[in-house]
Amino acid sequence: MVFHVYILRCGDGSYYVGHTEDLAHRLAEHRDGTFAGGYTAARQPVELAYDCEFATRDDAFRRERQFKGWSHAKKEALIRGDWAQVRQLARRGSRPSRSS
Repeated sequence: MVFHVYILRCGDGSYYVGHTEDLAHRLAEHRDGTFAGGYTAARQPVELAYDCEFATRDDAFRRERQFKGWSHAKKEALIRGDWAQVRQLARRGSRPSRSS
């Protein structure tokens, strides 16, 4: 089984980070507002900005927690695949992000 860590770009410009074993189903839930009180329900539309795969749920969960601690700028660098910028921002230390 494969587990995904994903980043959604929300309509308000913020990012949502999560993990799942069924990315297509989870993305559909975010888009249709399945979780009415959830973060993405009030920030439509959402689009998949980043996805990576892991062999275990524990590995995916650890990476999700790591990404949630990153600044908005560092998440954007990751999404662009700009590893030099990710490293530079890591050296500066990530300030709290605008959103998870």
